[in-house]
Amino acid sequence: MNPDAKSVPADGDTQATEAGEDQKAPASEAKVAVAPADRAIIYTAEMTVRAKDVGAALDQAKRMVTESGGYVAEERSNSSSSRQESTITFKIPPAQYPGTISRLGKELGTTEQLHQGTQDVTGEVADVEARVKSAEAAVAQFRTLLTKAEKIGEIMDIEREIQARTSDLEALQARQKSLAEQTGMATVTITLVGPSAPPVQPQEEETGFLAGLKAGWKGLVNFAEALSTIVGALLPWLVVIAVFLVIALPFWRRMRRRQEAVPAAPLAERVPEKRDEALVEKE
Repeated sequence: MNPDAKSVPADGDTQATEAGEDQKAPASEAKVAVAPADRAIIYTAEMTVRAKDVGAALDQAKRMVTESGGYVAEERSNSSSSRQESTITFKIPPAQYPGTISRLGKELGTTEQLHQGTQDVTGEVADVEARVKSAEAAVAQFRTLLTKAEKIGEIMDIEREIQARTSDLEALQARQKSLAEQTGMATVTITLVGPSAPPVQPQEEETGFLAGLKAGWKGLVNFAEALSTIVGALLPWLVVIAVFLVIALPFWRRMRRRQEAVPAAPLAERVPEKRDEALVEKE
């Protein structure tokens, strides 16, 4: 549920902050107001830092995050003769998030790009918690009814209800756990690049006719790829069905010809016996 909004929260509002090669903003200037403890906020940040020594900067970043009570969630490194790059994702306690972001951008090197985002999920957290309690109560009630049921039909119906309610409860509990993890620790992704790496170009949203045309073409390509995947999955079954029809068609035609060749049985004519006796007396 990490938002893609590229923003920096300030005074309760979400504002965008983006620094390019020519307009470099030090991380110390990016101020983040941490919400009160009674609010459930998801904090995310993505930053690109140019360092003289990527390896040393990476080790220093790990020490900073560890000192703040965080940990490394994911790490990717790419080293070559022309460039050196490392991307690392940290989980940081929300209370330490603003200060750690400031230190990372200031002490590791030059911050070339910084995107921060917040998402208030207090309402969703409360809703999920209430639904979990309701689902737990419903499961408990059905289990009580199961102990009192005597007929097999009633027992089977109650067991089906218990399975359905338990499945819903587990889904709600998984969502609750995910929200707790996202609000309990802020997510910070840092990309460290060496001096020889090309400058980071700021991303701008495209609008207008060409942007719409590009989006439409991309959607058409995606639809064609999905359609070809479906056709490829169905093709073996269609071949099997076609072979079966080719084999079965002569037998079906032969059975139909046999049915057409059999003449229809004549209807039995029934004449009442009294009518026959009347005709004999008349003659």
